[in-house]
Amino acid sequence: MSNQNDKPSIGISCGDINGIGIEIIIKTFSDSRILDLCTPVIFGSNKLINFYRKTIPDVNFSFQNLKDINRIYPKQVNIYNCWEEEVNVTPGLMNETGGKYAVKSLQAAVNALKAGQVQGLITCPIHKKNVQSPDFNFSGHTPFLKSYFGADDVLMLMCSDNMRVGLVTEHVPVKDIARFITRQAILKKLQILKESLQKDFGIDKPRIAVLGLNPHAGDEGLIGTEEEEQIKPVIKEARHNNILAFGPYSADAFFARGSYEKFDAVLAMYHDQELIPFKSLSKGEGVNYTAGLSAVRTSPGHGTAFDIAGKNKADESSFRQSIFTTIEILKQRSEYAQNRSNPMKRMSDVVLTNAEDEKIEDTTQNEEG
Repeated sequence: MSNQNDKPSIGISCGDINGIGIEIIIKTFSDSRILDLCTPVIFGSNKLINFYRKTIPDVNFSFQNLKDINRIYPKQVNIYNCWEEEVNVTPGLMNETGGKYAVKSLQAAVNALKAGQVQGLITCPIHKKNVQSPDFNFSGHTPFLKSYFGADDVLMLMCSDNMRVGLVTEHVPVKDIARFITRQAILKKLQILKESLQKDFGIDKPRIAVLGLNPHAGDEGLIGTEEEEQIKPVIKEARHNNILAFGPYSADAFFARGSYEKFDAVLAMYHDQELIPFKSLSKGEGVNYTAGLSAVRTSPGHGTAFDIAGKNKADESSFRQSIFTTIEILKQRSEYAQNRSNPMKRMSDVVLTNAEDEKIEDTTQNEEG
């Protein structure tokens, strides 16, 4: 047993104990090849793991109980017990118990992340209702992590092999969205997105598409004024600040035509404007990444799935991709820091490829429909 390991240690919170979190963890790490890439530390309890392991016939999964978080077993699945008491696990039920122990797991995991005992964090799904308490009053992981790490602002960034889409607003009622679409809010999200694309994804000059809020991106002010009063001016301001932002684009035509493929990322105005096309196009392998944090956190791009919990029906693809994304971002951040500390080396690597800037045309068009 050693804490010396050249592969990153990845902390994993178990999510709602009545959801599919533990099932997708077990299924993922039943493939031992992943242990060649990282060392997982699951924050939960061995009894919880054993409960769900019995629901998955013939699974090849083993783990080590971890008593000292500073002495992680490399190339093995580590279980750090966050509680010792007996817990009534009821797969598929949304209740107070599921939320209580989801928060216990999350708090232990972020404590280890902040202390540097693990290098990255993957959070399994929680239900936003049953986690609420006087000690946890957040609408999800993202605002909690923003508060915990003292970040000025963060960005919910959905990632897959074929697209990255960030949000100006997150879990906001539809009737309230428009009042949050301000120049200041959009510019801040664009700044976070640009910096993340550079630092976390290795894109020197990222191109960012900005979606409109209203149908047809407002049709020059005929269908809402947010594009004319807020979005267009801030795109112009962003470009004066060396952010290659383009738009605003009409969301329906933008995704239907595959225009997202021409950009390094997209900034959407609200939750369903992003998540509906993203989940449709990412084919179950999308990952939620919190850009703007000092730490690296991802999560699978789905919820607790109570309807299939405990039935051996959960698809682990998105969770597996979360692992790969976390590892890649950690690697990219390390390379970025090295390049920043030795700028001459970075120049020798990239100066020739960037000798001539690519011409980018802004082909914003409003669609009929």
